[in-house]
Amino acid sequence: MIRTIGLTALLLAFAGPASAHPGHEASGFLHPFTGVDHLLAMVGVGIWAALLAVRKPLAALLVPTAFLAMMAVGAVAGFAGIKLPMVEAIILGSVFVFGGLLMAAVRLPSAAAMAVAGLFAFFHGYAHALEAPADGAGTYILGFLAATALLQAAGLGLGWVVRRAVGDLGLRALGGVVVAGGALVLIAN
Repeated sequence: MIRTIGLTALLLAFAGPASAHPGHEASGFLHPFTGVDHLLAMVGVGIWAALLAVRKPLAALLVPTAFLAMMAVGAVAGFAGIKLPMVEAIILGSVFVFGGLLMAAVRLPSAAAMAVAGLFAFFHGYAHALEAPADGAGTYILGFLAATALLQAAGLGLGWVVRRAVGDLGLRALGGVVVAGGALVLIAN
């Protein structure tokens, strides 16, 4: 547990300056990995789903799926040219919210957890769509949705391993790592 937290903190410390959307690539798959804020939020959703699944096992599927679905809806809004205010601030806020929910070990009912995840996912999807190449939008969306699912699965797996090893305290510590990462992103920008 201590090694996991230490390694995560070390990786966050050596992460480059965070810019949610620094580059463009055609598949969309790499896009969620290019912004530390996106990466932390998506892994954080997976870890939070692991916490929720202790009492409601279906939450391990429902919360990440709600995130993916609303991310797709947000992408459609972005491609449609809808203008939204404060997108980057809300994305960074999602890091603090998911980290805070973990730190406080908040266990919302599945529907409420899905709504929280979905709200933030909408903005993540919207931001990803704004960075899409002019052609190949469908491939781009599928790429960033696949990467997001992978990041959430990594968070879910990490959450299950840590919870099994040290219980809720470990998940709370991971929430602290997520919040600390969000603070680093805020400072770097």
